[in-house]
Amino acid sequence: MREIKITKDFINSKNTSVLYESGNTKVLITVSISDRLPRWLENGDSGWVTAEYSMLPGSSGSRVPRKSYEGGRSKEISRLIGRSLRAVCNLKLLNGYSVTVDCDVLEADGGTRTASINGSWIALNESFNKLVENGKMNQNPLMNHVAALSVGIVEGEYIVDLDYKNDSNAQVDLNIVLNDNFEILEIQGTAEKKPFSKEDLDKLFEITKPEIEKIITLQKD
Repeated sequence: MREIKITKDFINSKNTSVLYESGNTKVLITVSISDRLPRWLENGDSGWVTAEYSMLPGSSGSRVPRKSYEGGRSKEISRLIGRSLRAVCNLKLLNGYSVTVDCDVLEADGGTRTASINGSWIALNESFNKLVENGKMNQNPLMNHVAALSVGIVEGEYIVDLDYKNDSNAQVDLNIVLNDNFEILEIQGTAEKKPFSKEDLDKLFEITKPEIEKIITLQKD
């Protein structure tokens, strides 16, 4: 796994911010909290957590259009991040609050969606702790940790945490999202060049678990 660096309060803002770096991949995560709930939750008894993901124009080798969020890829990744966070959050305890987690990729070198999930948990935990400290919430709604990694088969080798070079040459490409009990929240996978076996999937899952545990240890720290 590539070296991870976490910087809290990366920007001077009242909103929580975290810069999450995995190798050369850098994602800035900010959390905004509002008391305006989505229409379908008004008069209900739970809150909401959602995410938006986008790549800044200079984050890749070729310019990324600023309206890239409107594209299918960014929306799909945003939904993945949102689902992963809601899976470990007690929305009942968040009653009355709508939380938006923004993930902006500053530099992309593979694994941007998994880095976004890992950093988002940290930023979300910081935000919830502040609400508890300020007496606006009785307890932190996060029930578990969530962490994610890309993993794949490249030239016959099983590799965890794919950078762009490995990702672009992978025969198998998976994104695995787990909680701290190693229960599966989501697996996104594809055979890029040829089918892979159940045994391949099992091995990829097993080599990912100890690396996920390292990320969760960093989150706890």
